[in-house]
Amino acid sequence: MERSRIAVAGASGLIGSALVRSLTADGHEVVRLVRRPPRGPDEVRWDPEAGHVDASGLAGCAAVVNLAGAGVGDHRWTEEYKRRIRDSRVRGTAALAEAVARLEAGPRVFVNGSAIGYYGDTGDRAVDEDAPAGEGFLASVCVAWEEAAAPAREAGVRTVLARTGLVVAAGGGAFGRLLPLFRAGLGGRLGDGRQYWSYIALHDEVAALRHLLEREDLSGPFNLTAPQPLTNREITRALARVLRRPAPMAVPAPVLRAVLGEMAGDVLGSARVLPKRLLESGFAFAFPDIEGAVRAAL
Repeated sequence: MERSRIAVAGASGLIGSALVRSLTADGHEVVRLVRRPPRGPDEVRWDPEAGHVDASGLAGCAAVVNLAGAGVGDHRWTEEYKRRIRDSRVRGTAALAEAVARLEAGPRVFVNGSAIGYYGDTGDRAVDEDAPAGEGFLASVCVAWEEAAAPAREAGVRTVLARTGLVVAAGGGAFGRLLPLFRAGLGGRLGDGRQYWSYIALHDEVAALRHLLEREDLSGPFNLTAPQPLTNREITRALARVLRRPAPMAVPAPVLRAVLGEMAGDVLGSARVLPKRLLESGFAFAFPDIEGAVRAAL
């Protein structure tokens, strides 16, 4: 992609901040969507949960990327916080998609974040983008989240749905919480450890998003996960090897349910998700295996 003006929602998050660094390093002009009064021409005001965005600030953008949403693992899933998880994604996406659709000279591409939670608990069954939506809270959120992008697609804007897995990074997300425990020798499997975790290195996540931004022939859903999902037990062993620490601990499923409540279903659930369409499009992973992904994170 030639040097362009690109709007990013969720620019302060783990993935968003890494994407912004990558884009600006290559000379792109990045416009951040913020919830406070803008402090300069590189910021645009929006309120995702209220469904409002200053559409005039998106004028001239060649691309809009939406990675915003309340953290799934930041709080216990009370009914109130579940509404926040849903509203921050669905209303925010709808506001952006509608703003994009209204622009006379709109962006060429709208990349909207989603998650592999779309597939629900897949057990040992491997799934790709052809699989239907699963069941459960996160699956229902992902379905509504993706449907909210429809106005952009219907207005003729190339629309991509990036279904991201567990991002391997030291600065946040699930692995950001796990790494300090393993470094201290307190790591271990969760539950019986047989559940599949579909992960992706932060480096590859950003590279995949840029691939989807730049390839004008790509649209629809893409799984952003490494080619070979592993079980929680296998990932636990890999973390122990890379960090050269024992991983003697194991958190029984009943304890996780007592501590995490409904969220434990996501931690103990299995997601064996394959990046079929991403690989078919010619994308090459820099860190396809878990040990390489962890070393990159460190």
